[in-house]
Amino acid sequence: MRTRLSTQERREQLLGIGAGLFANRPYEDVWIEEVAEIAQVSRGLLYHYFPTKKDFFAEIVRRQRDQLLAMSEPDPALPVTEQLSAGLDVYLEFARTHPDGYRIVHRSAGDADREIREIREAGMAANTERILAALTLLRPVTETTRLAVRGWLAFVSTLILDWLDQPKVTHEELRDICVRTLFAAVDVTV
Repeated sequence: MRTRLSTQERREQLLGIGAGLFANRPYEDVWIEEVAEIAQVSRGLLYHYFPTKKDFFAEIVRRQRDQLLAMSEPDPALPVTEQLSAGLDVYLEFARTHPDGYRIVHRSAGDADREIREIREAGMAANTERILAALTLLRPVTETTRLAVRGWLAFVSTLILDWLDQPKVTHEELRDICVRTLFAAVDVTV
């Protein structure tokens, strides 16, 4: 039996179903018909909210990225190491409690088209700028520093994905590895 939902509730329901499916399967293996069936709505209704499968996927990726960025907003009153640790704690906790969402942003998006990669890239750019802004308190930022931070972000993403698949270290151990690695990469002693 169909449940009547408001427009916003239905949209949220569809995005939630899609997030679960895309997190566990490649883009090409997720079918709009399956999303509609799970939600008990017509395929046409889903297309009313999202004109194409790509639009649907892009909105899921965008929402997950924005949620992570909002949750990890740094507190400039904290020392740089604490800002970094706090941001990593948010990412690790989000990944642990929302593994589907984390995987969507960091695994599935890389396999998709240019628009999806641009959404992910915008998140990476925002995090790069946050980290560089904090690092300016410790040392001058150079292009080498910028490159090291971008590489470090890819490293952290891969580590978290591995941790989700095989959690053999604690949250704290993983965070500390990431903090030490960043400071080593940018040649800062704390």
